[in-house]
Amino acid sequence: MAEQQFNAPARAQYGIRRTPSGVHKVTEHQDPGYTIVGNHLTQHRSLSGLAIGLAAHIQSLPEGAPVDIRTLARRFPEGRDRIAAALRELEAYGYLERVRRRTDDGRVVTLTISYNNPQATRARRAREAAEQAKRRTAVEPVPAAPADGARAPAPTPQPPPVRTTSPRVRSEPSPPPREPRAHAHHSRAHHTPAAALLANLRRDDPRLLLSVRDIQRLTPSVAAWLERGASPEAVRGALTTGLPATLRHPAALLAHRLTDLLPPPLPAASQVASSRDRPSPLQTCDGCDRAFRAPAPGRCRDCRHPAAERGAA
Repeated sequence: MAEQQFNAPARAQYGIRRTPSGVHKVTEHQDPGYTIVGNHLTQHRSLSGLAIGLAAHIQSLPEGAPVDIRTLARRFPEGRDRIAAALRELEAYGYLERVRRRTDDGRVVTLTISYNNPQATRARRAREAAEQAKRRTAVEPVPAAPADGARAPAPTPQPPPVRTTSPRVRSEPSPPPREPRAHAHHSRAHHTPAAALLANLRRDDPRLLLSVRDIQRLTPSVAAWLERGASPEAVRGALTTGLPATLRHPAALLAHRLTDLLPPPLPAASQVASSRDRPSPLQTCDGCDRAFRAPAPGRCRDCRHPAAERGAA
């Protein structure tokens, strides 16, 4: 008689396994090259997949490669509108910056700056600005406080003036007061961004590498520009555009430009024209990546009406 078995054998004896779900990675050596992309970008919770892909593609390109909307539309199957929207996403989260610069011949071009880690870049720039402010504060003389109980000497009484009779002479009118120098009046709040702007000029031109002493001397002049409403980009453009081929004394040249090109103060609010009379701000065209004036982002006139332009030509 066969032996009875009341318990079934364990599952492992039959060799049954569950297939794990999720991603499986196969990692190979990347040769000849590769691009390091942070997880803060590839796993971003708010960026679209197209924006993340465009950011990774732009970071993999060599320095100076064209990344305008027309070039990206030829490279990828998505249209210009979707690519333009994705680039605006990257601008909103700091991974991309499009700066408008004016060339020597008067044209306005767009310069694209790609940041592989915008949060780390902001932290580094804040540290550099804080260090510059700390060095400037360390070298500023601190007035000595008077000793306890010490009093300032009383002024010596002067005898009253003696009136003498003399012929009346017509006095010449006093000359009008001269305009104060660029760094005579400025707000302390503009010192830190002004020092950071001067320290970062070497990124635009390596010849503009300034010493700590030069930065401390030029900071009040840059602060005067900022106080008068000039943007940091406008100040940087005035200091770096049209530099001579041979630059021996960069600090002297910057001091000359800051004094001679100082913009006038902004008019009072009552003297400013209404917003309807102001020109529209500069926008970057979603079709050709050129700069044009419009109240909102979009396409320029040539991209909106290409057939009419060709017919008129």
